[in-house]
Amino acid sequence: MAGAAVLGRLTWRLAEVADVVEETPRTRTLVLDVDGWSGHRAGQHVDVRLTAEDGYQAERSYSIASGPGDERLELTVERIDDGEVSPYLVDDVRHGDSFELRGPIGGYFVWNVSIEGPLMLIGGGSGIVPLMSMLRHRACADASARARVPAVLLYSARTAEDLIYKEELGKLAEGDDSLEVVFTLTRDAPPEWRGFRGRVDRSILEKVSPGVANRPNVFVCGPTPFTEAVATLLVELGHEPSRIRTERFGPTG
Repeated sequence: MAGAAVLGRLTWRLAEVADVVEETPRTRTLVLDVDGWSGHRAGQHVDVRLTAEDGYQAERSYSIASGPGDERLELTVERIDDGEVSPYLVDDVRHGDSFELRGPIGGYFVWNVSIEGPLMLIGGGSGIVPLMSMLRHRACADASARARVPAVLLYSARTAEDLIYKEELGKLAEGDDSLEVVFTLTRDAPPEWRGFRGRVDRSILEKVSPGVANRPNVFVCGPTPFTEAVATLLVELGHEPSRIRTERFGPTG
């Protein structure tokens, strides 16, 4: 598959909803059967297009959550209250519904388990979604391949109930000594909370980073202010800018 898709050559395809999974009070994963889907790379995204009865159309981009080898395509969507697309996808879509999408798109923010060396993933809010695709891809590799790619995920969310994929991430870490999953909460934390508290800062990065000397491949995804702040801190800590890849999104996700 080509590394980067050219929008002019992409075809709008019909996606039918096979299942809807509640992840958090504000997020849902849509499990899709896509006509003519040929696969994707971990970290890519798709464009979703909705068409109203009067012909009005709205489009938004969403990261792919499923691993490249998964049978069905999965999109995890967070509801933006004043959005045109996400409220429908989160609150209204049901099994059997359909909508259009095109993709996969993107050749920069992608990762493959064959790229050896430490992997550091840093996500803020729904920025966890493409990173989850990478972790699911990594989990499908054999133990020796995973051992050659030790991984750390640092995931920042507002509250514990806002952590997407929390249970699955815990199971992945429990079954893999070469994977460390670290959470930090920026708002309320329950009394029994054992993770970090507060925004991702220099102190947290120093504690969880694989180390500059190990030259990790770093992927950062989240809201624009989060992504820019984390990337700046990583460079200040000595990480090579060429090994830091970022993907950011604005208020409409």
